Amino acid sequence: MKAIAYNSSKDEFSLRQLPAVQPTSDEAVVKVLACALNPVDTKIVKWHASAPEMSNSFVVGLDVVGEIVQLPQAPSEWKIGDRVLFHGDMLRQYGGLSEYTVQRVDALTHLPNVPIDVAASTPCAGWTAWRALVDRLNIQTKNSIFIAGGAGGVGSFAIQIAKHFGVKNIIVSCSGKNTEYVKSLGATHAIDYNKADIKQEVFSITGDLGVEVALDCVGGTSEQICANVLQYEGQMVELVETANLTTYESAKLRGITLHQLSLGAGYRNGEQGIQGIVKAGNAFNSLLNSKSIQAPKIAHITLEEAGDALMKMRDQRTVGKIVVMFDE
Repeated sequence: MKAIAYNSSKDEFSLRQLPAVQPTSDEAVVKVLACALNPVDTKIVKWHASAPEMSNSFVVGLDVVGEIVQLPQAPSEWKIGDRVLFHGDMLRQYGGLSEYTVQRVDALTHLPNVPIDVAASTPCAGWTAWRALVDRLNIQTKNSIFIAGGAGGVGSFAIQIAKHFGVKNIIVSCSGKNTEYVKSLGATHAIDYNKADIKQEVFSITGDLGVEVALDCVGGTSEQICANVLQYEGQMVELVETANLTTYESAKLRGITLHQLSLGAGYRNGEQGIQGIVKAGNAFNSLLNSKSIQAPKIAHITLEEAGDALMKMRDQRTVGKIVVMFDE
Protein backbone atom coordinates (compact mmCIF):
# COMPACT_ATOMS: atom_id res chain seq x y z
CA MET A 1 0.00 0.00 0.00
CA LYS A 2 1.11 3.57 -0.69
CA ALA A 3 1.87 5.73 2.33
CA ILE A 4 3.84 8.74 3.52
CA ALA A 5 6.48 7.38 5.88
CA TYR A 6 8.84 9.30 8.13
CA ASN A 7 12.58 8.61 8.00
CA SER A 8 14.13 9.73 11.30
CA SER A 9 17.74 9.52 10.11
CA LYS A 10 17.01 11.92 7.24
CA ASP A 11 14.20 13.83 8.98
CA GLU A 12 11.99 13.60 5.93
CA PHE A 13 8.59 12.35 4.83
CA SER A 14 8.53 10.33 1.63
CA LEU A 15 6.09 8.31 -0.46
CA ARG A 16 6.70 4.61 0.13
CA GLN A 17 5.21 1.25 -0.75
CA LEU A 18 4.59 -0.46 2.59
CA PRO A 19 3.25 -3.89 3.63
CA ALA A 20 -0.45 -4.17 4.39
CA VAL A 21 -1.54 -2.97 7.83
CA GLN A 22 -1.75 -5.57 10.58
CA PRO A 23 -4.62 -4.89 13.02
CA THR A 24 -4.65 -6.06 16.62
CA SER A 25 -7.60 -8.00 18.04
CA ASP A 26 -9.50 -4.80 18.92
CA GLU A 27 -8.82 -2.79 15.76
CA ALA A 28 -10.73 -2.21 12.52
CA VAL A 29 -8.97 -1.84 9.18
CA VAL A 30 -10.11 1.36 7.48
CA LYS A 31 -9.75 2.42 3.85
CA VAL A 32 -8.72 6.07 4.06
CA LEU A 33 -10.84 8.59 2.16
CA ALA A 34 -9.40 11.81 3.60
CA CYS A 35 -6.75 12.75 6.14
CA ALA A 36 -6.03 16.23 7.49
CA LEU A 37 -2.53 17.42 8.27
CA ASN A 38 -1.80 18.83 11.73
CA PRO A 39 1.24 20.64 13.15
CA VAL A 40 1.79 17.77 15.61
CA ASP A 41 2.40 15.44 12.64
CA THR A 42 5.32 17.59 11.55
CA LYS A 43 6.94 17.44 14.98
CA ILE A 44 7.50 13.68 14.88
CA VAL A 45 11.24 14.36 15.04
CA LYS A 46 10.66 15.53 18.64
CA TRP A 47 8.47 12.66 19.82
CA HIS A 48 9.91 9.80 17.76
CA ALA A 49 11.86 8.53 20.79
CA SER A 50 8.64 8.33 22.83
CA ALA A 51 7.53 5.22 20.97
CA PRO A 52 10.05 2.36 20.87
CA GLU A 53 8.10 0.65 18.09
CA MET A 54 8.67 3.56 15.71
CA SER A 55 10.68 2.69 12.63
CA ASN A 56 11.51 4.42 9.37
CA SER A 57 8.22 3.09 8.08
CA PHE A 58 6.20 5.05 10.63
CA VAL A 59 3.14 6.75 9.10
CA VAL A 60 1.69 9.95 10.59
CA GLY A 61 -1.81 11.38 10.12
CA LEU A 62 -4.26 11.70 13.00
CA ASP A 63 -7.54 13.01 11.60
CA VAL A 64 -9.09 10.42 9.33
CA VAL A 65 -12.28 9.83 7.38
CA GLY A 66 -12.55 6.31 6.05
CA GLU A 67 -14.61 3.21 5.34
CA ILE A 68 -14.39 0.06 7.43
CA VAL A 69 -13.13 -2.90 5.39
CA GLN A 70 -12.28 -5.35 8.19
CA LEU A 71 -13.50 -5.81 11.77
CA PRO A 72 -12.28 -7.88 14.71
CA GLN A 73 -14.24 -11.01 15.59
CA ALA A 74 -15.74 -9.57 18.77
CA PRO A 75 -19.28 -8.16 18.35
CA SER A 76 -19.54 -4.37 17.99
CA GLU A 77 -21.92 -1.68 16.76
CA TRP A 78 -19.92 -1.38 13.52
CA LYS A 79 -20.24 -3.21 10.22
CA ILE A 80 -18.22 -3.49 7.03
CA GLY A 81 -18.84 -0.46 4.82
CA ASP A 82 -19.58 1.98 7.64
CA ARG A 83 -18.01 5.38 7.13
CA VAL A 84 -16.21 6.70 10.17
CA LEU A 85 -14.30 9.70 11.51
CA PHE A 86 -11.61 9.40 14.16
CA HIS A 87 -8.64 11.02 15.85
CA GLY A 88 -5.83 8.49 15.82
CA ASP A 89 -3.19 7.47 18.31
CA MET A 90 -0.01 9.38 17.41
CA LEU A 91 2.24 6.64 18.82
CA ARG A 92 0.73 3.84 16.71
CA GLN A 93 2.59 2.61 13.64
CA TYR A 94 -0.16 3.21 11.07
CA GLY A 95 -1.43 6.76 10.65
CA GLY A 96 -3.89 8.15 8.13
CA LEU A 97 -1.46 9.20 5.39
CA SER A 98 -1.80 5.77 3.86
CA GLU A 99 -4.27 3.94 1.65
CA TYR A 100 -5.30 1.85 4.67
CA THR A 101 -4.99 2.40 8.39
CA VAL A 102 -6.19 0.81 11.64
CA GLN A 103 -8.10 2.16 14.61
CA ARG A 104 -9.55 0.74 17.81
CA VAL A 105 -13.24 0.05 17.27
CA ASP A 106 -14.11 1.74 20.56
CA ALA A 107 -12.44 4.96 19.36
CA LEU A 108 -14.46 5.37 16.14
CA THR A 109 -17.25 7.89 15.57
CA HIS A 110 -19.89 7.95 12.85
CA LEU A 111 -19.10 10.22 9.92
CA PRO A 112 -21.13 13.42 10.40
CA ASN A 113 -23.42 14.70 7.66
CA VAL A 114 -20.87 17.02 6.06
CA PRO A 115 -18.43 16.63 3.14
CA ILE A 116 -15.58 14.29 3.98
CA ASP A 117 -12.92 17.01 3.73
CA VAL A 118 -14.82 19.13 6.25
CA ALA A 119 -15.17 16.17 8.62
CA ALA A 120 -11.47 15.32 8.34
CA SER A 121 -10.51 18.90 9.22
CA THR A 122 -12.16 18.79 12.65
CA PRO A 123 -10.97 16.14 15.17
CA CYS A 124 -7.58 17.37 16.40
CA ALA A 125 -8.62 21.01 16.61
CA GLY A 126 -12.37 20.77 17.10
CA TRP A 127 -12.47 17.96 19.64
CA THR A 128 -9.65 19.63 21.60
CA ALA A 129 -11.64 22.87 21.66
CA TRP A 130 -14.71 21.00 22.92
CA ARG A 131 -12.79 19.21 25.67
CA ALA A 132 -11.15 22.46 26.77
CA LEU A 133 -14.26 24.63 26.84
CA VAL A 134 -16.97 22.16 27.84
CA ASP A 135 -15.23 19.40 29.81
CA ARG A 136 -12.74 21.64 31.64
CA LEU A 137 -14.08 25.21 31.68
CA ASN A 138 -17.84 24.50 31.76
CA ILE A 139 -18.27 27.24 29.16
CA GLN A 140 -22.05 26.86 29.08
CA THR A 141 -22.20 28.65 32.45
CA LYS A 142 -19.74 31.46 31.62
CA ASN A 143 -20.12 34.98 30.24
CA SER A 144 -16.54 35.83 29.26
CA ILE A 145 -13.54 34.08 27.72
CA PHE A 146 -10.13 35.07 26.38
CA ILE A 147 -8.62 32.89 23.63
CA ALA A 148 -4.94 33.30 22.75
CA GLY A 149 -4.57 32.38 19.09
CA GLY A 150 -8.13 32.82 17.88
CA ALA A 151 -7.35 32.44 14.18
CA GLY A 152 -5.69 29.03 14.54
CA GLY A 153 -7.35 25.64 14.30
CA VAL A 154 -8.30 25.13 17.95
CA GLY A 155 -8.96 28.83 18.51
CA SER A 156 -11.32 29.18 15.56
CA PHE A 157 -13.43 26.25 16.76
CA ALA A 158 -13.30 27.48 20.37
CA ILE A 159 -14.77 30.82 19.28
CA GLN A 160 -17.68 29.03 17.64
CA ILE A 161 -18.30 26.75 20.61
CA ALA A 162 -18.35 29.77 22.94
CA LYS A 163 -20.78 31.51 20.60
CA HIS A 164 -22.95 28.39 20.47
CA PHE A 165 -23.31 28.49 24.25
CA GLY A 166 -24.12 32.20 24.30
CA VAL A 167 -20.95 33.58 25.88
CA LYS A 168 -21.33 37.38 25.99
CA ASN A 169 -17.68 38.45 25.71
CA ILE A 170 -15.51 36.34 23.40
CA ILE A 171 -12.16 38.12 23.36
CA VAL A 172 -9.34 36.77 21.21
CA SER A 173 -5.80 37.69 20.27
CA CYS A 174 -4.68 37.38 16.67
CA SER A 175 -2.67 39.27 14.04
CA GLY A 176 -4.25 42.35 12.56
CA LYS A 177 -4.89 40.64 9.23
CA ASN A 178 -7.12 38.05 10.93
CA THR A 179 -9.36 40.34 12.99
CA GLU A 180 -12.24 40.26 10.53
CA TYR A 181 -11.97 36.48 10.21
CA VAL A 182 -12.25 35.82 13.94
CA LYS A 183 -15.15 38.26 14.21
CA SER A 184 -16.93 36.41 11.42
CA LEU A 185 -16.70 33.27 13.59
CA GLY A 186 -18.26 34.99 16.59
CA ALA A 187 -15.50 36.83 18.44
CA THR A 188 -16.85 39.99 20.04
CA HIS A 189 -13.41 41.58 20.40
CA ALA A 190 -10.18 40.93 18.47
CA ILE A 191 -6.90 42.25 19.90
CA ASP A 192 -3.91 42.61 17.57
CA TYR A 193 -1.05 41.11 19.58
CA ASN A 194 1.47 43.09 17.53
CA LYS A 195 0.05 46.47 18.53
CA ALA A 196 -1.86 46.29 21.80
CA ASP A 197 -1.23 45.55 25.45
CA ILE A 198 -3.46 42.48 25.68
CA LYS A 199 -3.94 42.55 29.44
CA GLN A 200 -4.83 46.22 29.40
CA GLU A 201 -7.31 45.69 26.56
CA VAL A 202 -9.00 42.72 28.25
CA PHE A 203 -9.46 44.57 31.52
CA SER A 204 -10.80 47.58 29.65
CA ILE A 205 -13.36 45.43 27.84
CA THR A 206 -14.46 43.68 31.05
CA GLY A 207 -14.72 46.77 33.26
CA ASP A 208 -11.47 45.96 35.09
CA LEU A 209 -12.77 42.53 36.16
CA GLY A 210 -10.87 40.25 33.79
CA VAL A 211 -12.37 37.19 32.13
CA GLU A 212 -13.88 34.15 33.83
CA VAL A 213 -11.95 31.65 31.69
CA ALA A 214 -9.07 31.61 29.21
CA LEU A 215 -7.64 29.21 26.63
CA ASP A 216 -4.02 29.23 25.49
CA CYS A 217 -3.60 27.80 21.99
CA VAL A 218 -0.19 29.40 21.37
CA GLY A 219 2.24 28.76 24.22
CA GLY A 220 5.27 30.86 25.11
CA THR A 221 4.35 34.19 26.68
CA SER A 222 0.69 33.58 25.84
CA GLU A 223 0.49 31.20 28.80
CA GLN A 224 1.23 34.02 31.22
CA ILE A 225 -1.08 36.42 29.38
CA CYS A 226 -3.99 33.99 29.69
CA ALA A 227 -3.37 33.58 33.40
CA ASN A 228 -2.95 37.28 34.03
CA VAL A 229 -6.20 38.35 32.31
CA LEU A 230 -8.27 36.09 34.58
CA GLN A 231 -10.56 37.55 37.19
CA TYR A 232 -10.57 36.33 40.80
CA GLU A 233 -10.93 32.53 40.88
CA GLY A 234 -10.77 32.36 37.10
CA GLN A 235 -9.85 29.21 35.21
CA MET A 236 -7.65 28.52 32.21
CA VAL A 237 -6.66 25.62 29.96
CA GLU A 238 -3.07 25.32 28.74
CA LEU A 239 -2.74 23.32 25.50
CA VAL A 240 0.88 23.87 24.52
CA GLU A 241 3.26 24.15 27.46
CA THR A 242 3.75 22.25 30.69
CA ALA A 243 2.26 25.08 32.71
CA ASN A 244 4.00 26.75 35.62
CA LEU A 245 1.78 28.53 38.13
CA THR A 246 4.78 30.27 39.69
CA THR A 247 5.18 32.43 36.56
CA TYR A 248 1.69 33.94 36.89
CA GLU A 249 0.90 37.16 38.69
CA SER A 250 -0.30 36.39 42.24
CA ALA A 251 -1.71 33.04 41.15
CA LYS A 252 -2.47 31.81 44.67
CA LEU A 253 -3.78 35.15 45.93
CA ARG A 254 -6.18 35.34 42.97
CA GLY A 255 -7.23 31.71 43.34
CA ILE A 256 -6.48 30.72 39.75
CA THR A 257 -7.39 27.21 38.59
CA LEU A 258 -5.23 25.67 35.89
CA HIS A 259 -6.11 22.77 33.57
CA GLN A 260 -3.71 20.94 31.25
CA LEU A 261 -5.07 19.19 28.18
CA SER A 262 -3.74 16.93 25.45
CA LEU A 263 -6.45 15.24 23.38
CA GLY A 264 -4.34 12.28 22.29
CA ALA A 265 -3.16 11.60 25.83
CA GLY A 266 -6.42 9.74 26.27
CA TYR A 267 -4.84 6.78 24.49
CA ARG A 268 -2.26 6.50 27.27
CA ASN A 269 -4.89 6.45 30.02
CA GLY A 270 -7.08 3.43 29.52
CA GLU A 271 -10.79 3.21 28.88
CA GLN A 272 -11.55 6.48 30.65
CA GLY A 273 -9.10 8.35 28.46
CA ILE A 274 -10.37 6.87 25.21
CA GLN A 275 -13.99 7.54 26.08
CA GLY A 276 -13.10 11.17 26.77
CA ILE A 277 -11.91 11.46 23.17
CA VAL A 278 -14.96 9.69 21.74
CA LYS A 279 -17.43 11.64 23.84
CA ALA A 280 -15.93 14.91 22.63
CA GLY A 281 -15.98 13.63 19.04
CA ASN A 282 -19.64 12.68 19.15
CA ALA A 283 -20.57 16.03 20.71
CA PHE A 284 -18.61 17.99 18.11
CA ASN A 285 -20.08 15.87 15.30
CA SER A 286 -23.54 16.89 16.54
CA LEU A 287 -22.56 20.53 16.11
CA LEU A 288 -21.48 19.76 12.55
CA ASN A 289 -24.75 17.96 11.85
CA SER A 290 -26.75 20.94 13.14
CA LYS A 291 -24.69 23.39 11.04
CA SER A 292 -23.53 25.17 14.21
CA ILE A 293 -19.88 25.05 13.14
CA GLN A 294 -18.26 26.81 10.21
CA ALA A 295 -15.46 24.80 8.62
CA PRO A 296 -12.05 26.40 8.14
CA LYS A 297 -10.68 27.21 4.72
CA ILE A 298 -9.55 23.87 3.28
CA ALA A 299 -6.82 23.21 0.72
CA HIS A 300 -6.86 19.81 -1.01
CA ILE A 301 -3.69 17.92 -1.88
CA THR A 302 -2.80 14.43 -3.03
CA LEU A 303 -0.92 11.81 -1.00
CA GLU A 304 2.11 12.39 -3.22
CA GLU A 305 2.18 16.06 -2.14
CA ALA A 306 1.78 15.39 1.58
CA GLY A 307 5.47 14.98 2.46
CA ASP A 308 6.44 18.41 1.17
CA ALA A 309 3.34 19.96 2.74
CA LEU A 310 4.29 18.58 6.16
CA MET A 311 7.80 20.04 6.01
CA LYS A 312 6.44 23.44 4.97
CA MET A 313 3.90 23.31 7.79
CA ARG A 314 6.69 22.77 10.31
CA ASP A 315 8.34 26.04 9.27
CA GLN A 316 5.34 28.33 9.10
CA ARG A 317 2.00 28.99 10.73
CA THR A 318 -0.81 27.59 8.60
CA VAL A 319 -4.16 29.34 8.21
CA GLY A 320 -6.99 26.91 7.53
CA LYS A 321 -6.54 23.19 6.97
CA ILE A 322 -4.74 21.01 4.45
CA VAL A 323 -6.55 17.76 3.67
CA VAL A 324 -5.18 14.83 1.69
CA MET A 325 -7.92 13.40 -0.52
CA PHE A 326 -7.92 9.74 -1.60
CA ASP A 327 -9.90 8.06 -4.37
CA GLU A 328 -13.23 6.76 -3.02
